[in-house]
Parts: sequence; structure tokens; C-alpha cells
Amino acid sequence: MGKSQNQSGVSSSKVLEQLRGKHVLITGTTGFLGKVVLEKLIRAVPDIGGVHLLIRGNVRHPDARSRFLEEIATSSVFDRLRQEKGESFDVFLKERLHCVTGEVTQPDFGLEPEALRELSGSIDAVINSAASVNFREELDKALSINTQCLENIAELARQNPALAVVQVSTCYVNGMNSGQVTESVAKPPAGEDIPLNPAGYYEIDELVRLLEDSIADVRSRYSGKILERKLVDLGIREANRYGWSDTYTFTKWLGEQWLMKALDGRALTIVRPSIIESALEEPVAGWIEGVKVADAIILAYAREKVTVFPGKRSGTIDVIPVDLVANSIVLAVAEALGEPPRRRIYQCCSGSSNPVTLGEFIDHLMAEAKTNFAAYDRLFYRQPIKPFIAVNRTMFDALASGARLPLGVAQSVMRRLGVLAKERDLKTLRNLDTTRSLATIFGFYTAPDYIFHNDDLLALASRMGEADKALFPVDARQIDWEVYLRKIHLAGLNRFALKPRRKARLRSSKARTQAA
Repeated sequence: MGKSQNQSGVSSSKVLEQLRGKHVLITGTTGFLGKVVLEKLIRAVPDIGGVHLLIRGNVRHPDARSRFLEEIATSSVFDRLRQEKGESFDVFLKERLHCVTGEVTQPDFGLEPEALRELSGSIDAVINSAASVNFREELDKALSINTQCLENIAELARQNPALAVVQVSTCYVNGMNSGQVTESVAKPPAGEDIPLNPAGYYEIDELVRLLEDSIADVRSRYSGKILERKLVDLGIREANRYGWSDTYTFTKWLGEQWLMKALDGRALTIVRPSIIESALEEPVAGWIEGVKVADAIILAYAREKVTVFPGKRSGTIDVIPVDLVANSIVLAVAEALGEPPRRRIYQCCSGSSNPVTLGEFIDHLMAEAKTNFAAYDRLFYRQPIKPFIAVNRTMFDALASGARLPLGVAQSVMRRLGVLAKERDLKTLRNLDTTRSLATIFGFYTAPDYIFHNDDLLALASRMGEADKALFPVDARQIDWEVYLRKIHLAGLNRFALKPRRKARLRSSKARTQAA
């Protein structure tokens, strides 16, 4: 975003006007999206009254502020702010950034009643971006953080009826439904029936009780690592039973229903991103933290562990840069503060307006890997030789099962005979296990049979006006997929998400020693 755009747009920005003097609570700022939302608010909304962060203390940093300063404020996401704002950034952190030590999954965030009342009375809006995004999380943990802890958000709203709540969800709450997916409550679950309330949300109280009973039963029979595995299996089984591919999306859907019931008639906005990846522009092109959904597969291919994967080349894989998601959240907060309270749902996605197919996604990345792999020294150790091939699930399962059985049998026989298996065969077996594991987790997302729509989000951006379209862009049509995937995303993944290779670090250390 150019400086002149910010200066020219400030006076006519509806977003800046609505957020002037307001106080916003954010949860989940230790996570990827939460950091980008926080950075955007500080940098682009200079007149915001204050930002409050709910952060859990830990062993090293028992209070929220010390943890923020050590683990969040030091993130490279704030490098631009430090360069552009200098001392004023530090002043903001000191005077207008308020850290609250609390735990989202504890009743009332673990706060005393008076502290909770003080918090609810001091904020105008809350952005809940805290979540467990582990697709195969233990069911009790996923249910706690993605569903049940939303009672704490609802309690804030009960104590402050004017509070605007923005819940960060995911487009994939629509589960295994196919076809055109609009910004509505959700299609009926693809699995077992769940009763629909006339108010427009699904009644999940009995379902949550059944899940809690199943969790208690598993806990009574197992312990240790076996218990963890059984709770993971339980989550996947129950998610599949009701029509979802994984525990994450299932429990996020339950969370939406929980909030819609608790906040019926109040200001509740649900923002659903699709697959969030590196920044398109802000705070810097390619900024990312950690390895996300698509990146796990990209990394496995770059390390020559995966060359065949289940997928639908003609399917639209819905990827959205993190800065467009953060901007959508800021627009949603501004609207909720300035308009009459009601339920709103926005999907932040690319599939309907600027689709990229899985085949195109793969081809762009393969072209860059073939011609420019050396520019990504942390990602590619050498030029990939084999192509990355997407095949349908039936063929993949046949290939994986057919290849694994002979290798597995051969390895077992050789071990019994005291004969060492060939390293090449063992590597093939390990790579196959990696591929099967990734396919189990992400296979649903690489064989898309749905199109997410964001007409309402684009209409919101239009209502806000041209100044806010420039300050807070949300439109995926600005993405050039070839440039983004080849030059922005891979560069960001290499620079921000991956550590230098060990040999490179040793060479650097040796050079510093010699120089000294």
C-alpha cells in the first residue's frame, strides 16, 4: 500500500471514522492471523482508542504483557511498523496496548468476576481468532477451544449488550457439502441430521452432550499416548459421521451454532476465510509464519518425499492471502460498530471471483521449482527431478496400498533373517508413509467439489467506499496467481517460515569466527 493512498484516504474512510476512539479485544494473537490483524490495526488505524489482548501466561512468562513483549512484539510481522513509526510504535505499545492474562478455555477466561466486568465494560468489540487449527486434534481439546470456550465470548456480550462480536471461523464449516456455497448459516450437514432452530441456527446442545459422554468413556478406558490417539480417532469418526472431513472444521461449525444461539439478536459477525496463506502485500509481500495447509505438501515435494498425491486437477483450490483476511475482519468490526446489531456472515475467499484450479496451482509451483529452485535455498536442497502428479483418490489408494505391502513385507522378512534392507527401499517406504499421512490430513482439500462465494463481503467493501477499498482491500481479483504463487508465496515461505539449512548455518558461524 503506497503512502499517498493512506494519506488521501484517511479523511473519507468510514472504517477509520467508526474505529476512532474505540477499544477492541483480540484473542489468538500468538497465532498467524491474529498477529496480522493486530499489526494492521496499529499501523492503519492511528486513532483507535486501544487494543486489548487476551494472552495465556506460561512458565517463562506468567503474565500476558511479558509474554507479548518477548514472543509477539519480536515477530518480523512488526518490522515495517518499527521502521515507519519508530518511537510512536513503542509509545502505542506502552499507552494503548493493554494485555490481559487469561485463558480462553477457562470459565470467564480464568478472570475474577470483577476483572471480567471491567474487561467487558472497557471494550467496544471483540475479535475472536483463537482456535486449534490442528485438523486431527484430540476431540476434547478441539471441542474446548473451538466450541465451548465461546461461552466466555457470549458472557462478555451479556455484560456489555452493545459489544460487537466478530468470530473468525472457516469456509470449511460447510463440511462435505458440494456445489455453490454462499454466505449463509451453512447447508444442512452432509451426515446425520441435526435439528434446525427457526431462528436460523442448528441446535447442538444434545450433540455436544453426546460428544462429552463419548470423550468420558474413552478417558475411562485408556491413558497416556493411547488415550491421545483414541481421542484423535474419536474426533475424526464423529466428524465424518455428521458430515465433516476433520475435527477442526466440525468443531468450528459447532462453535458457530453455539454463538448464534447465545447472541441471537445481537451484533455477531462471522468471518470465514478459506485456506489462509502468505501475505499478498502487507505488512510485506510473502509474510507467513509456520507451514500452512498447502505448504506441508509443497515442503514434502521440495524435500523429495512426495511426488504423487490424491487430488482433482480441475477442482478450484480456494486460497486467500492473510492480509485480505485481516482486512475483511477490520471491515467487519467497523460495520458492526456503526450499524444496527444483527447476525452477518462473510466469506473471505477466491474461488468464485478469481478461481485457480489445483492443476494450475501445481503447474505454477513446478515451473518455479524447475527454473528457479536455487533462489529458495531453505526450501529446495536441489532441483526436483520428478514431477508432482495429482491422481484421483481411488488410484492413489491402489498405488499406495500396492507399493507399501511388498516393501513392508520385504523389510519384515529381511529383519527376521538379519539382513539389512537397502537404504533406497527404506527411503521409499518412509516417503510413502509421509505421503499417506499428508493425504489423510489434507486429501479433502486437494479434491475440491465446491465453490465458495463472497458476494456479501464484496458488497460490504463497496458500501465502505473507495478510500477503504484502498486502505483495506479484500477483493481476490487483484491476485495474479502466477506472480503470487511463483514469486511471492515461495519467496515468503523460504524467507519467513523455514530456518536456514544446518550446513549454511555452520558456514556462517565459521565465517564469523574467522572474521573475529
